[in-house]
Amino acid sequence: MSTSARRRSTVHDVARVAGVSRGTVSRVINGGYVSDSARSAIEEAIREVGYVPNTAAQSLVRQRTQAIAFIVHEPHALFLEDPNIGAIMLGTNETLSEADYQMVCLVVDSVRDTERVARYLNGGFVDGAVIVSARAQDPITKAVMRLDLPVTYVGHPPDVDAAWVGVDNRGAARAVTSRLLGTGRTRVAMIAAALDRDSGTDRLAGFTDALGARFDPFLVEEVPLYSYADGAAAMARLLERAPDIDGVFAASDAVAAGAMGALRDAGRRVPEDVGVIGFDNSSWATRTTPQLSTVDQPAEGLGAAAAASVLAQLRDDQRPREGILLPTPVVWRDSA
Repeated sequence: MSTSARRRSTVHDVARVAGVSRGTVSRVINGGYVSDSARSAIEEAIREVGYVPNTAAQSLVRQRTQAIAFIVHEPHALFLEDPNIGAIMLGTNETLSEADYQMVCLVVDSVRDTERVARYLNGGFVDGAVIVSARAQDPITKAVMRLDLPVTYVGHPPDVDAAWVGVDNRGAARAVTSRLLGTGRTRVAMIAAALDRDSGTDRLAGFTDALGARFDPFLVEEVPLYSYADGAAAMARLLERAPDIDGVFAASDAVAAGAMGALRDAGRRVPEDVGVIGFDNSSWATRTTPQLSTVDQPAEGLGAAAAASVLAQLRDDQRPREGILLPTPVVWRDSA
């Protein structure tokens, strides 16, 4: 090694320049209490000597990686298409970044992905996880529970006893469907997506609640994903078997946008012939013509709350089981 190589500054250098003990410097670096005058002197010394904390060494001492997994159970294509996932991810990352944690993004799209991610979690590379779009009896959930890893779910998958954040999907779906019915629609269908997770089943339940005795299972078309393509295909099938439909609740804005495209291709006007409502208030809602009536799901807020929950578990060394519900007002636009 060259003798001219620059030596890395240490805690000793900071303590010497600041005129304090090494322990006082360590308390500042690790967030402990010191007097204002000592803190100011240490911060000035850190700048003067160019000290950078050795986070790798700190992690070894604390047995922490300072990393949180962000796990998404969706096809890779949908991960890029769905603005809600992106917004949840941004909210998660912002909260973790403020706490000096790194977010590690993991997408589960196959059995191979599941096995790979389970091995990764088992390797101790992250301190906790935020999990999006988990399903019942999910292998990743089983791996997380086996490891006793601090985790918070976005949504509330069935049979999972862990912290979660979400929205009242059933109540919000009931509210927006009731408002659609209030416009005088009498043959209202639903494109029900993602019935293998809580959000999909709860939105279908809310739609059923709003219809009451008028509910007709013949007017429910099921699709696997919250995607534009699924919405378009489902709407075409609904029009083929029930051409007198005059209203549609699509389980997400992307599904609703696809439905509106299929209606346009079939020569049906929105909202004159068919009123359409969605769910999310994502960027899809304002890209359609006319703009989409929908439910405002606070995606970034969900991500931020989930990250804060995981950080709280790490701080308190407890595994809370309660859920947090965020508000979901109806946003009424011209599509209905």
